[in-house]
Amino acid sequence: MKNFDFHNPTHILFGKGRIADLNEHVPVDAKVLIIYGGGSAERTGVLGQVRAALTGRTLVEFGGIEPNPHYATTLNAIQVINDNDITFLLAVGGGSVIDATKFIAAAALYDGDPWEILTSGGSNIKAAMPFGTVLTLPATGSEMNSGAVITDPDKVAKLAFRSPYCYPLFSVLDPEITYTLPARQVANGVVDSFVHIVEQYLTYPSAAYVQDGFAESMLRTLIKLGPKALETPEDYDIRANLMWIATLALNGLIGAGVPQDWASHMIGHEITALNNTDHARTLAVVLPSLMNDQREHKHDKLLQYASNVWGINEGSDDVRIDAAIMATRAFFEKLGIKTRLSDYDIGAPEIERIITDLKAHGMTALGERHDISPTDVRRILEASL
Repeated sequence: MKNFDFHNPTHILFGKGRIADLNEHVPVDAKVLIIYGGGSAERTGVLGQVRAALTGRTLVEFGGIEPNPHYATTLNAIQVINDNDITFLLAVGGGSVIDATKFIAAAALYDGDPWEILTSGGSNIKAAMPFGTVLTLPATGSEMNSGAVITDPDKVAKLAFRSPYCYPLFSVLDPEITYTLPARQVANGVVDSFVHIVEQYLTYPSAAYVQDGFAESMLRTLIKLGPKALETPEDYDIRANLMWIATLALNGLIGAGVPQDWASHMIGHEITALNNTDHARTLAVVLPSLMNDQREHKHDKLLQYASNVWGINEGSDDVRIDAAIMATRAFFEKLGIKTRLSDYDIGAPEIERIITDLKAHGMTALGERHDISPTDVRRILEASL
């Protein structure tokens, strides 16, 4: 196991009716900017619950955060902050809304061009506004980490950043408010969580037995409960477990002291920037092909994954690895998520554009060993057609 620091300051308020507890966690004299996405937060009554919980405070609302939040939209929010002397931010939504809020919180106090936050990966952030979150879509884990991803369609760029200043002060996780999510978003959330775990687990052995055990348990639970969540959308225990896994998958716990990959994410980001394909669906396309392409480097962990996650223990090494990769693809398909680039109108010309964009963004040495080159990415994507 590698040396590591682990510190996560986010206070989690988990369970039924916890939105009411916002009253205890947002300063009574705060001028609050409520940041959200589309109309679903209003239609489902979540915004109404938030307003009721924050009675007595000055509230300003900013809606319209896109899936894969746009840089230009975040700048508009910063203008609202300045115009209204806002002192506290509250994200009400899924990962995109929370990611946007993190960027807004940092950019509002940044002395310079906010785009520099993205090009530096967040290393130049020195402060951020205080903010909390009300999670409505479990998927990205952004509610309990310090990272975010922002998209600029004009630059065809989707860039990630992180900073210790960008942890939410608190996050409200009420599984009941996920009951009305469309099946597509539920499936996306399961796949997103699954691949987050895999990116920190499926590398090479590092004697991190505790982290491996956590990862394998969560993967098995996603495999068991993911399809059931689509069949019985108002099963509280299923939704509660999926919500908590999505948070644990990327709050730093299972990634402490282990090598991490993230190549599937970096490649997937470029696909989303190219044609706005759902983030989780890009991961479902890339991961199986990457697993197969990197089977020699990931050999030992692929066998461990086959055995401990899928119960595949018979046959030669290659047979078991093949079976584990096929099971992974079949799981995504069972959730209704297609796993080929052609399913998303991407062919050979688009692959070349993706490679070009990876190079432009400095993504030329990916993976846990930093040895996945643009040539390797081209091969992986061609196998994904």
